[in-house]
Amino acid sequence: QVQLVESGGGLVQPGGSLRLSCVVSQSIFSRHAVMAWYRQAPGKERELVASFTSGGSRTYADSVRGRFTISRDTTTNTLYLIMNSLQPEDTGVYYCHVQYRGSVYWGQGTQVTVSS
Repeated sequence: QVQLVESGGGLVQPGGSLRLSCVVSQSIFSRHAVMAWYRQAPGKERELVASFTSGGSRTYADSVRGRFTISRDTTTNTLYLIMNSLQPEDTGVYYCHVQYRGSVYWGQGTQVTVSS
């Protein structure tokens, strides 16, 4: 059974940092897979935050470029999102996402709240 298990969300003050983790089933953790983080703020549509393309390049939404970093560890099958200089507008549920061999997988989501 394919699983994506996220962790690392929480409450943080503006200007703070968090690291999100997503442990991905080995069967779909491939350098040829698209791996990404999405987020959904209350009352808004889900949006792409950062991704690894199938060619291994990193992409970022304009709103997070320079503050967030997507990375992955092939020894532990873990996808990360390092978030710095967090702002209230970064609040939302963050989802891990994988596309591989025509199938799409989502994690359960982890809440990030940026507030003083």
